[in-house]
Amino acid sequence: MAKRTDRDGLRKRKGSPYWWASYTDASGTRTRRSTGTADFKEAEALLAKWKLEVYKEKQWDEKPSHTFDELMLEYLREHENKRSIDRDRSSLKRLYPFFTEKALDTLTGLDVREYVKRRQGDGVKPATINREIGLLSAALNWARRELEWDVPNPVEGRKQKEPEGRSRWLTKAEAEALLHAAEQVTRAPHLLDFIRLALNTGMRRGEMLELEWSRVDLHRSLVYLEGQHQKNGKAGSVPLNGEARAALIRRASFRAQYCPDSPWVFCDKEGQRIASVKTSFAAAVQKAGLQDVHPHDLRRTCGSWLVQAGRPIHEVSALLRHSDIRVTDRVYAHLAPENLRAAVQALEGNTAQSGHTDRREKVGNAR
Repeated sequence: MAKRTDRDGLRKRKGSPYWWASYTDASGTRTRRSTGTADFKEAEALLAKWKLEVYKEKQWDEKPSHTFDELMLEYLREHENKRSIDRDRSSLKRLYPFFTEKALDTLTGLDVREYVKRRQGDGVKPATINREIGLLSAALNWARRELEWDVPNPVEGRKQKEPEGRSRWLTKAEAEALLHAAEQVTRAPHLLDFIRLALNTGMRRGEMLELEWSRVDLHRSLVYLEGQHQKNGKAGSVPLNGEARAALIRRASFRAQYCPDSPWVFCDKEGQRIASVKTSFAAAVQKAGLQDVHPHDLRRTCGSWLVQAGRPIHEVSALLRHSDIRVTDRVYAHLAPENLRAAVQALEGNTAQSGHTDRREKVGNAR
């Protein structure tokens, strides 16, 4: 850790490529913050800008005006370990040409609507547009909460209506055909076990491909997931049935034969982690004669089979580790019509009895 200083200026911190600024804010508090740049001239200009803002606020009570560029620099630097950081950077590339150098306190709903119209004109889907403006909204809310910036959030309430999501899942026959085809993709000996594990645990593609043996407990039939491994950011575990155990045991045998020191469950013969199954999975889908099947559909298939087998929605939600049971209900509830059938059948006797009673009462009253 670099030695702290009470003097205004720029200095480097150990482990950081950026220049760090030190200055006194309008309240008299010493502030130290990263400039986000390794270029000394740029850092010098940024420090001068911050000090000028402090002067204006002290002398004329003029609140500093923050720009879109400053907002995203602060937000992405603070969230650089976020699981979706690459997706955020991709969204920023789309936002930047339209919003760059705009003062945040001048942003309006019309700006957001104009951006949306431009993206729609480019033929971009609503889900992608929502992801992009959602990043801007999240950054603005974070700045208001964490940095206490007095800025509006004109994105709120302006997301686009998205079409209903994919609902593709495999029948038992389709799954068997896919597993049989995966056995024939010899250049990807891991594919069969990947598919079998996904179908029997509902684990996400990334959770499986990033799985280490240190988090596999075959004795207790559990796979452990830490917060950084899960979409919901919470630690948890996934139970293993016989099929899932068999898939992992096959992976263990492969490891023992070719790369006993590899930490990865899904690895090649050199012990390197398998980064993607996209190509081999597509080959198996084609061999099986299936249409419109992607790796994530295996997780959806697991949930669908459980609901069709009569398992309660809350159990399915817990196994799939959804952050909100409403997500599970929206995706899978329609696959359990028997529950609703039993509910309406319970009304049959009451309806008949009620109608019969009412008719007799009317006859009695007439007499």
